[in-house]
Amino acid sequence: MTTHPPPRLTQERGRRRRATLLDAAVELLTEGGFAAVTHRAVATRAGLPLAATTYYFTSRDQLLAEAFNQLVDTELATLRTWTTTHGLTALPDLVATADPTRQLGLWELYVHAGRDPALRRIARRWSDGCLTVLAETLDLPATDPRTRLLYTTVSALWLELVVERRPTDEARTLLLLALQNVSPTR
Repeated sequence: MTTHPPPRLTQERGRRRRATLLDAAVELLTEGGFAAVTHRAVATRAGLPLAATTYYFTSRDQLLAEAFNQLVDTELATLRTWTTTHGLTALPDLVATADPTRQLGLWELYVHAGRDPALRRIARRWSDGCLTVLAETLDLPATDPRTRLLYTTVSALWLELVVERRPTDEARTLLLLALQNVSPTR
């Protein structure tokens, strides 16, 4: 007589396996970029059989989209925690000390989203989420042009730091200047 585990245990095991695969995809994305995320590489990183990736993710596009979603969730939570704990005056430190490989993975997907409508929605969620966090911290509406100016400045400087490896002191100076110019008390 064959016994099967109760459905709840099977469902929990499935959730854990799927989460493990997704974590592996995010790691690969941040380490090696868009091209590094394949079903085989994800399965290997997760220590699971290749069939598990195709069971939980019907396509590479779905895997990438969900990895991008998870990365956006993590980065928005980091931004929110940082601004809540340190305030916007410490924003230059966050930008200067962020993990460049993680940021590169995020920005690579962000740029790729220009050609992929599914990823575009996630990229927009990232931008809107950043605007919301900055607006709340500035005590301004997200629609206030000063909020958008700060977000655009942060984004451009982050991209320069990650891609061009520009000096962090220069980014800090520019961000402090931007913060002075978007202050609601001006």
